[in-house]
Amino acid sequence: MKFDELDTKMRVFETSADFCVLPGIYMVARLDGRNFTRLTKEHRQFQVPFDERFRDLMVATVKSLMTCGFRVVYAYTESEEISLLFHPEEPSFGRKLRKYNSTLAGEASSQFSLKLGQAATFDCRISQLPNRELVVDYFRWRNEDAARNALNAWCYWTLREDGQSEQEATKRLLGLSVSQKSELLLQYGIHFNDLPNWQKRGIGLYWEEFDKPAVNPMTRQEVTARRRRVKAEYNLPMKEAYSQFLYEIVERTSTKQ
Repeated sequence: MKFDELDTKMRVFETSADFCVLPGIYMVARLDGRNFTRLTKEHRQFQVPFDERFRDLMVATVKSLMTCGFRVVYAYTESEEISLLFHPEEPSFGRKLRKYNSTLAGEASSQFSLKLGQAATFDCRISQLPNRELVVDYFRWRNEDAARNALNAWCYWTLREDGQSEQEATKRLLGLSVSQKSELLLQYGIHFNDLPNWQKRGIGLYWEEFDKPAVNPMTRQEVTARRRRVKAEYNLPMKEAYSQFLYEIVERTSTKQ
């Protein structure tokens, strides 16, 4: 059998599960660290419930994902999770889902591992969102999830620091409302509302333009060049203000092809 015939025969088995995202549909990739609880507690001894060193590793990984060739217009990270919003006309790989999932997981895993100095892996899945409202709802969802997780983490580790076992701390928190958990922290002198906003609401990353002094290579005159860079926002707004923040980013995206 000639190679061309063999290639045609076998490639169908490789591509039979290919699914492509329709043009104009928003794609949001969500990446999660695999076994990061064990990694951060047993192997690296990061401070709990939050550690700025781990935060900075995640932000650096997100910046790598935003500058590795995809048209990422907004990114969000909380805990060991990353979400990436692509431009609705993102063209890479013919918009094949399996290519995005494998490439993004590999890129995040390699970048985080290099920065950490130890092997770490991420998985990836893609949400297909047909309109801007659902894009905003998606990031509101992750933002609210960050707040819930932060409150639970602070309560759990505060109890553990007070000498309670894993089982005792978990049982103590079972069935408590948000206000009851906040009251629990107050008993230990911790005001949840006063904690750093990046812990409670995660971190958003987006592109901003800035002026940079430069020299015209032809005339050798000093000029001002317009450049882009990734900005990390550690103090995201909340609730409806966050929705408006997201709408503005998506609106700017739709007007810049």
